[in-house]
Amino acid sequence: MDINELISTIKKKIRNSISLEKIDVEDKTFLHKNHESHKIGKFHLKLIITSLELKKMNKIESTKKIYNILDKELKTHIHSIQILIH
Repeated sequence: MDINELISTIKKKIRNSISLEKIDVEDKTFLHKNHESHKIGKFHLKLIITSLELKKMNKIESTKKIYNILDKELKTHIHSIQILIH
């Protein structure tokens, strides 16, 4: 899966599972290209989500919800993920 397909999949899955106002997904893989643990096909992503639903939850609950939604992608295509909720 390439990065554009992965970003599209992530946005679609989150939009279908959470009430949100906005979602942005940034590819931060370039920051990690020279790290020993870097693997081709595994991406470093930053999610910026504006959602009243998630904002009402505590940080652990909202993070677990995102991880559950993206379970398959986290196992196969995402090396690390940063989640910011507004």
